[in-house]
Amino acid sequence: MNSIPTEAPDAARPLKRDDYKTLSLSALGGALEFYDFIIFVFFATVVGQLFFPPDMPEWLRLMQTFGIFAVGYLARPLGGIVIAHFGDILGRKKMFTLSIFMMAVPTLIMGLLPTYAEIGVWAPVLLFLMRVIQGAAIGGEVPGAWVFVSEHVPSRLTGFACGTLTAGLMGGILLGSLVATLINSVFTSQEILDFAWRVPFLLGGVFGLMAVYLRRWLHETPVFAEMQLRKGIAVELPLRTVLRSHRDAVGVSILLTWFLSAAVVVLVLMTPTLLQTQYGFSAIVSLRANSLSIGFLIVGCVIAGVLADRCGAGKVLIVGSILLLISVLFFFNVLRSHPQWLFPLYALTGLLVGTVGAIPAVMVQAFPPAVRFTGLSFSYNLSYAIFGGLTPMIVTASLKYNEMAPAYYVAGLCLICMSTAAYLLFHKR
Repeated sequence: MNSIPTEAPDAARPLKRDDYKTLSLSALGGALEFYDFIIFVFFATVVGQLFFPPDMPEWLRLMQTFGIFAVGYLARPLGGIVIAHFGDILGRKKMFTLSIFMMAVPTLIMGLLPTYAEIGVWAPVLLFLMRVIQGAAIGGEVPGAWVFVSEHVPSRLTGFACGTLTAGLMGGILLGSLVATLINSVFTSQEILDFAWRVPFLLGGVFGLMAVYLRRWLHETPVFAEMQLRKGIAVELPLRTVLRSHRDAVGVSILLTWFLSAAVVVLVLMTPTLLQTQYGFSAIVSLRANSLSIGFLIVGCVIAGVLADRCGAGKVLIVGSILLLISVLFFFNVLRSHPQWLFPLYALTGLLVGTVGAIPAVMVQAFPPAVRFTGLSFSYNLSYAIFGGLTPMIVTASLKYNEMAPAYYVAGLCLICMSTAAYLLFHKR
């Protein structure tokens, strides 16, 4: 194993034109794929009306709709493990391209599906199957993208590469929010029910297939190519090696992913609803503030990645977690008495959520190249499936007892992130 490189060749070289092309195409593809995965939630109410019986109680229809959304999270670990397994054996590029194809096609099909009124119970069944495939695809795309870009650049720029890719993923959420806003502004409620709900899915499918074509121009990572030459590819089941020899790396990655998922799910996906239901803001004001916050989050991811290269990811995570803890407590505590502070406070909080941009660099470097894809994918997807799925339920249930529950939950995860980062720094010594 010592003869196998852990970084791209010419580690001291500057980034070249091909490196920037790789980062750009990877970030673009990640944004489009994340858009495809997340756009469902912006039209959950409409989908529920169209794909379930009209006489079903509203609460049950919404629960089943979000259940179909959640199955995408539950399918992530299995899809991620399978795609990562072949990514460690057959190559990063092949699986990197396959994952976005697996996302684009179901999204396109979802935009063409007949509704319950047309085919009855088969409508939600087909919708369920499409979400399963999407979940499997996103489970391979995100870890695969981090591995792909990190193995193309010198190791001293891993943070920048992974932070830029993470910014692209967050850009997919912003794109989904903007498209949802546009659709709801241009069409009436009845027009959306009649046909306009299909537009964002069809767009996602077409853009995804375009991204598949663009990825033809990407090359296999130098690290994997070198492993092939030196016959350093895993000879046993990669997951077995990960579970036997890299349990510490798995534990660290699971905890950091918990922090990442909590920050994104609570402060990006849940907060717009909380602003309306708990603080009395209108839907349009909440959505605009959310878009601004995501914009700052994208910038924050790149900044965190650059600082991780210069100062070390552990230090960035400790300082960023402390600042985010203070910011999120202040944000939720003063918003009711000072609603005019919504935009600047939400923007600042979004910028500090960008601390998560330093996390992928830690996880990429925690595993050796031969099992890197599998180790990262297993840890990330297992954690996201559990905590990403449980977080909304935990926070929502806790709101019954304390309106500051979202802030306290994120603050608690900030403490976990700080502790994990401190362990990393101590372990290095």
